Amino acid sequence: MSLILLNGSSLDMAGFWYAVCSGAIASGMGYAIWYAVLPALKAANAATVQLSVPVIAAMGGIVLLNEPITLRLLLASVAVLGGIALVILQKQPSDGI
Repeated sequence: MSLILLNGSSLDMAGFWYAVCSGAIASGMGYAIWYAVLPALKAANAATVQLSVPVIAAMGGIVLLNEPITLRLLLASVAVLGGIALVILQKQPSDGI
């Protein structure tokens, strides 16, 4: 599809730098934070916490882009974060029983 629409595209320097900042700087910071915290997490908790990324992205859209807070977003966020909380706060069975 990109090849078909390539004729009508143009390179905008502001758009280029926004993409560079978003891809390199924001993603780089996110990965740096994630890999700094990762050793302190159990594998199951780390996998579960990663499921919060869409909620964090949605909150970024609300704060940075003035996206609307909808009932659908709130319910989905509560469901995702609630599921994460259930996994993380789950009592682990003791080894002796």
